[in-house]
Amino acid sequence: MSVLGSSSAPCRPITAVAWVSNSSACPGHFTLISQTEDGASANFIRGFAIKSGYFLCYSKDLSAGMVVADVQVITDKETIPHGYCYIPEFLEQKASVGKKKRICVRLVPMGSVTTAVLDLKLTVKNKTMVQQYTCLGDMNGFVVWCLKGQFSSPVPQAKPRRVSLDMRSLSLEGAGPPQPLRPSNPSDVSSKVSFRRSKLDTNNLMEDVNDSGNHSNHSSIHSITGMDGVPFSLHPKFSSQSDTKVSASILSDIRIRSVQDIENEYNYTFAVEEQAARRLCPSVSS
Repeated sequence: MSVLGSSSAPCRPITAVAWVSNSSACPGHFTLISQTEDGASANFIRGFAIKSGYFLCYSKDLSAGMVVADVQVITDKETIPHGYCYIPEFLEQKASVGKKKRICVRLVPMGSVTTAVLDLKLTVKNKTMVQQYTCLGDMNGFVVWCLKGQFSSPVPQAKPRRVSLDMRSLSLEGAGPPQPLRPSNPSDVSSKVSFRRSKLDTNNLMEDVNDSGNHSNHSSIHSITGMDGVPFSLHPKFSSQSDTKVSASILSDIRIRSVQDIENEYNYTFAVEEQAARRLCPSVSS
């Protein structure tokens, strides 16, 4: 039995595994395993003058955000493990995959794991071993090997920000020499932006008023009250009193009283009430 050394370990994880009839039936983002590591054909239907068959293929497309965390080869008498699923089939009509042994995978979100299946290889049974790969089992005379390891997530690239037409219209051409930013010398850009923003806010306010008016007209005319549109103003009598100033002599006459002064002034003994009660109810005195 010969031993094959693995090439440079791939860094991208496998995201899907499937069966296909041939290269033409293989989806665009899948890689077909057409040959074993021994150089033999990887068609799982073996024999002379075989026109149809099925091959193993895998994908490393990360657009779905899922990765293959594990791969297993189970027999038809075994129950599929929890969290696993059988791989899909892209076969031609009247073609089928053997059911005595099947391949199942466990798909997990890419951000939930740090290790995943990185590569799959096939060898002819009892002839070759692949270093650093794990033997999953044999199927139809082939041995399935997988390589697990840490994978590198794709670095998200920042999308170019588009400059709006409003920002492009803010040109500094024709302006005078730059001045230091002081309260007395505000920048021209801030004044233009504030003017444009105030104009936009006014337009939005008018649109909101029109929309609310149209909605109220369509909803119910009883929502309009008699006070709508009446401006608020203070009566001249009260406005004149509020404008008058209090003289200092009036303020000087105010005497600040203590708590004892207030108690002495408003002290009440209830003597009259007690005498009246004794006259009405003599038994109280007794």
